[in-house]
Amino acid sequence: MIQPTYPAANLVADAVQAHFARHIAAARPTDLVNGADSPPPLAIASIIDAAFWASLRREEGQAPKISLAFLPPEHAKHPLLFAQKLPLAPAVLSKVAPAVERPGIHLGVWRNGEELFVWGTTREVPAFCLVVEVVASGLIVVKHRFEQFGKFVNVAVLEGDQIKIVDEGVGRVMPDCPHVVSSLAGAIDHKSASGVTAVLILLATSMRQHGRGGALLVVPTGTDAWRDSIVTPVLYAVDPPYSELAQLMKLKNPDPDDLKRAVDAIAGLTAVDGATIINDRYDLLAFGAKISRRRGSTTVEQVNVTEPVEGSISTIATPAQLGGTRHFSAAQFVHDQRDAMALVASQDGRFTIFKWSPREAFVHAHRVDALLL
Repeated sequence: MIQPTYPAANLVADAVQAHFARHIAAARPTDLVNGADSPPPLAIASIIDAAFWASLRREEGQAPKISLAFLPPEHAKHPLLFAQKLPLAPAVLSKVAPAVERPGIHLGVWRNGEELFVWGTTREVPAFCLVVEVVASGLIVVKHRFEQFGKFVNVAVLEGDQIKIVDEGVGRVMPDCPHVVSSLAGAIDHKSASGVTAVLILLATSMRQHGRGGALLVVPTGTDAWRDSIVTPVLYAVDPPYSELAQLMKLKNPDPDDLKRAVDAIAGLTAVDGATIINDRYDLLAFGAKISRRRGSTTVEQVNVTEPVEGSISTIATPAQLGGTRHFSAAQFVHDQRDAMALVASQDGRFTIFKWSPREAFVHAHRVDALLL
C-alpha cells in the first residue's frame, strides 16, 4: 500500500478508527453490524489521501464529486461489479467520477492484503461502513450511516490543512444542548432513534441544499404566544395548518420517498424572504413571516457560539457577526420565545441552530454546517 502523502489523512486516521471501533462494539449486540470490523488506520488514511488528491484534479474542466465506501462486494446489495479491479489512485478516481457523481452512488473499495482497489459501485451501504466523500476541491467528509437514522453521520471534515473531528460528547458537556445537535454529532442511542430529531435534521439538510438561505422557526404546539414576535398580518399564513409531514410522522414506518417530498416541500418555503414557521408536530403554520421584537422585550445583543467539534471553544458574539438580518431576527425570536428553536441557513452553506439555554440564561448559537455536509 502506497503511504499517504496528504498530511491530514495520517493525522485523522487514528481518531476515525477509534470512532468506528467504539460504535461497532456498541451496536454489535443489536445485530446492526453483522460482524463488521472497524477499518484499519492505514486503510482510512489511504482512502482519504486518494480522495483528496482526486478532488484537486479536473476532468473535462469539472471537479470530481465522488463517494468511496470501504466494504467487500459481498456486503453490498445489488453491487455493480467491474470486470477488472481498478487501483485506488487519484487519476483513476477522477476519470470514473462523472459516472458516480449523482447522490447515493458509492465506489466500493476493498483490500487484497494491504493493497486497496475499487471493485465497482453500490447504492446501499451497511451500518457503520466507512464512507469518504469528496464534497468540493480539497473538502473531504468522513462519515457513516446509522441503521435507524436517515442522514449519514459525519465523523470528520478535512479542508486543506484544517481538520474538524466531530465531538460526540457535545450533548454531555454543553448546557441544554438540543437533541438535534447531539444527534447530528453522532451521539445516538443505538436502541432507538428519535423520529422527531431525524425529521429536523432532514429539514436542515434540505434547507442547506437549496442554497438560497432561509430560516425555519419551530414553535410549541398548543400556544399562539409566538405570534407576539411576528409582524401581522402574515402575508403567507396557512389556515388550516398544512399537516402532510405531521400525518406522515404519525405512521410507524412512513415511506421514505413520501417523507422526503414532504420535507423538501417545507424546506423549499424557507427560500422565500422571511421565516417559515412550523410547530413541534410539523404542522406548517406560515412562511414568509417577518420577525419583530416582542413588546416589552430587550434587544438581543450577544449570543453564545459553539461548534460541536473537538477543540472548539465557546465564544461570545453579536448576531451580526454570524450573518445578516436573518441571524439577528432568529436570535431575537429565540430570546423572546424561549420554548422555540430557530434553524438558519446562509447562502454560503453555513448553518446555525439558535436555542435558549436556561442554565446559561443566554441565546445559544450552535454552528452545525460541518455536520450537514
